[in-house]
Amino acid sequence: MPTTIHPTAIVAPEAQLGENVSIGPYTVIDGQVTIGDDCAIDAHVRICNHTRIGRGNSIHQGAVLGEVPQDAKFQGEVSYLTIGEENQIREYATLHRASGEGAETLIGSNCMLMAYSHVGHNAQVGSYISVASFAGLSGHCVVEDYANLAGYAGIHQYVTIGTMAFVGGMSRVVVDVPPYCMAQGNPAELYGLNFRGLIRRGVSEETRMALKKVYRALYRSTLTLDEAIERIRAEVKTTPEVERMIAFQQAVAGGYAGRQRDPHGKQT
Repeated sequence: MPTTIHPTAIVAPEAQLGENVSIGPYTVIDGQVTIGDDCAIDAHVRICNHTRIGRGNSIHQGAVLGEVPQDAKFQGEVSYLTIGEENQIREYATLHRASGEGAETLIGSNCMLMAYSHVGHNAQVGSYISVASFAGLSGHCVVEDYANLAGYAGIHQYVTIGTMAFVGGMSRVVVDVPPYCMAQGNPAELYGLNFRGLIRRGVSEETRMALKKVYRALYRSTLTLDEAIERIRAEVKTTPEVERMIAFQQAVAGGYAGRQRDPHGKQT
């Protein structure tokens, strides 16, 4: 089907629009923008230069995509906001492009970014992620696939939220949240595994019980990280999920929700 543009919208002639794109009243789209097929763009949306949008996205009223980063180091260099496919970007959400020449803020596919949510510069957001209303991701955050952030959650810069993790509403998250876990509070602390999310994703009971043992060894014992991994190797059946949880913890540089380790691996 042909693309339709409301008479009051302002779309730069250089903008690249796919087929069956609809653009609502008073929307403004800059020239260095690419929009894929089957996108629905509501009224009063602002899409700025260097924004690349994939197929089938729904962008609701007042959303601002690709505005320059809120970073004092930004000097006007060319950077990008790249959005995948089949996302829902709700009312007045703000997604900023990256800071740094050629850098990219990335949103995957099949995400729900609810009203007034914010994705800061250089963030890397995976797929099948839910970010509830008024939740905010600071610069350089990473949110892995199937994570769920509840309303008003604030994620500090450089924090990683692991796959299938859940962050409770109004939480202040200043350290990494491991995969498959729940975190909540100010500051956020771990509250066990995200069993509901694991079941929803079809993770078997056997794997869920294995992850429970891993969680206890890593986050509810006095073991060093090396000692915890040694115990896990001896007592827990290996699965891809178990390996992912161990690898995540080994890669953590700044700690994780609820507890941090000193360079020698002891609790602090």
